[in-house]
Amino acid sequence: MSVDARLPKRRKKIASSVGIESKHIVSPGDVITEDTGYMRFYEFTVPVLAILTVCVVIKHHFRGHGTYIDGDKLIASVAGVVERVNKLICVRPFKTRYNGEVGDVVVGRITEVGQKRWKVETFSKLDSVLLLSSVNLPGGELRRRSAEDELMMRHFLAEAKAEVQSLYSDGSLSLHTRSLKYGKLREGTLVQVPPSLVKRCKTHFLNFPCGATVILGNNGYVWICPLEEEEPTLTDNQTDRITADERPPQNIQVTDRETIARLGNCVVTLADHGVTLFITSLQYAYDASLRHSVKELLKPEIQEEIAEVVRQRLLQEA
Repeated sequence: MSVDARLPKRRKKIASSVGIESKHIVSPGDVITEDTGYMRFYEFTVPVLAILTVCVVIKHHFRGHGTYIDGDKLIASVAGVVERVNKLICVRPFKTRYNGEVGDVVVGRITEVGQKRWKVETFSKLDSVLLLSSVNLPGGELRRRSAEDELMMRHFLAEAKAEVQSLYSDGSLSLHTRSLKYGKLREGTLVQVPPSLVKRCKTHFLNFPCGATVILGNNGYVWICPLEEEEPTLTDNQTDRITADERPPQNIQVTDRETIARLGNCVVTLADHGVTLFITSLQYAYDASLRHSVKELLKPEIQEEIAEVVRQRLLQEA
């Protein structure tokens, strides 16, 4: 058995990522601007017909999230990229909790079973809520949920893919798995990346020719599993559908395990180097990794080489 032991080395700056060179990157405490006009208010009144008084407030600039004012200076409170929208200036952090939006595909873990609802850990600021009425019953049966179903909630789902249905006033997410493509996940591996690196696409269920399926959760949880076989179309007389719990465990071949591990290392490589994750970047990273073994993909120089190849190919397409 060969062992490759190395000393830690200083990582390169994230500014080497695609599209970051021209952006203003700040860390906590850095001065964004010293313009004395920031957040200064000038008020004056204009009498109208001697009855109404109109107050007009002129604001030079607006302070956004990730900033604060110290005297006449606008200072960053988080590490990230400075973004300007008209007069609004904010700092978009590199790493932050997931801020859900309606329609997002998320991968989560059931953490608590309550009365007619589950609490799901989705890397958001608060635990998400999955109501019993928002879950498919085994076999796709449509009926009123009973106390027996409530006791079987943990049996239905452990790690699951779901969709954001709505947002509560406190910021927590309401999930649902009413579509048959959502449900319990089995026989795969979970990789966590910053949610900001996951590109919002039309579909987040990616089937690769290498024989693996990747689910890119908008919350930064990436699920990699073997490519599932298409189920036969049900006739009118067939109402039952084989669910994840009823399906017998698959015998995952060694080649499929290596493919899953290779894709997982590719996801980690792209995330560590600040490359956006979507089907094209993952396919480019997988193609570039074929010249190396799976364990070699953990070496920093190999990861840097693969990330650079992906950047160059993405730039050529752009």
